Amino acid sequence: MKIPLVDLKSNYHSIKPEIDQAIGEVLESSSFIMGPYVKTFEDQFATYTHVKHAVGCANGTAALHLALLACGIGNGDEVVTVPNTFIATTECISYVGGIIRFVDVIPETALINVDQVEKAITKKTKALIVVDLYGQMPDMDRLREIAVAHDLVLIEDAAQAHGAEWHGRQPGAYGTVACYSFFPAKNLGCYGDGGVVTTNDDDIAQRLRQLSNHGRTKKYEHETEGYNYRLDALQAAVLSVKLRHLPQWTEQRRAHARFYDEHLPSSLGRIIEAKGAKHVYYMYVIKTTQRDRLMQALAKQEIECGIHYPLPLHLQPAYASHGWRKDQFPVAEQLAEEIVSIPMYPELTAEQQQFVVDCIKKTQV
Repeated sequence: MKIPLVDLKSNYHSIKPEIDQAIGEVLESSSFIMGPYVKTFEDQFATYTHVKHAVGCANGTAALHLALLACGIGNGDEVVTVPNTFIATTECISYVGGIIRFVDVIPETALINVDQVEKAITKKTKALIVVDLYGQMPDMDRLREIAVAHDLVLIEDAAQAHGAEWHGRQPGAYGTVACYSFFPAKNLGCYGDGGVVTTNDDDIAQRLRQLSNHGRTKKYEHETEGYNYRLDALQAAVLSVKLRHLPQWTEQRRAHARFYDEHLPSSLGRIIEAKGAKHVYYMYVIKTTQRDRLMQALAKQEIECGIHYPLPLHLQPAYASHGWRKDQFPVAEQLAEEIVSIPMYPELTAEQQQFVVDCIKKTQV
């Protein structure tokens, strides 16, 4: 039984008539850049996430870059974040001339260790990027209190957290801005690249719109230099269709996670859902000191797995000149050696899940 880590084809076929119709409408209208399809999706996503503004952009990396620019983060400003995330989180700090400052994470959730945040703040610290890893938000109440106390911009990297909640509120409710990716494998993914920044701040929303479209709000009048970071209309139309299904898909993911929770061996470690959080399971992540043996055994059964992520950012070759060292962030490093993402998507069948569980049990890790 061949089981992929993510099954984009099954997802497409589950809503194929709606997707094909939406794409056909955009092609017939020939409105490919900006226009009504982008505006419609932005309004829909703002309503879904309960924020005032959603500004579409080219991808999740562009969303983070725009957020830092719109919030005034620049040369020499320190930004606190975590090392166990995709490099886009820190690339964007470098894009604006900022200084990356890491804090470690906690082993139970792989999310930022809130107790370490204030220790990392200096007079140069201007922002905090909180990563909602695997589809779960950390303690946003405490993080917001810290941000307010130290006059920091609070940016939520919600690239993996579409529909996630902390005490009933989604990304964007706590921070200055929230940044989403619509990479195809995401819980809400398009058929290429796409992203969005959400905010309740009118001025920031205006700057986001200018910066994402060559620094303009009128066709040939540029208030500043900006970027070509626009969301394509075709992708916006796809996202509008898929957003209608996201609540159902989220509940299916959560049901699959409960099955894994109940049936995987109790000896096996896993990333847990924290009290107060609504985890949307972009990935279901287990932990084992015998990862290679497990992944090899599952591969023989044609069960695809992944590692998100195998090398923390402070140990990446790209950052060798920064002087970070091994053992500096021990929890992130240990997680990188033990984590395994196993198949998780709405269309996963009960038979497939049982097969995954049975194969893991037979491996006896």
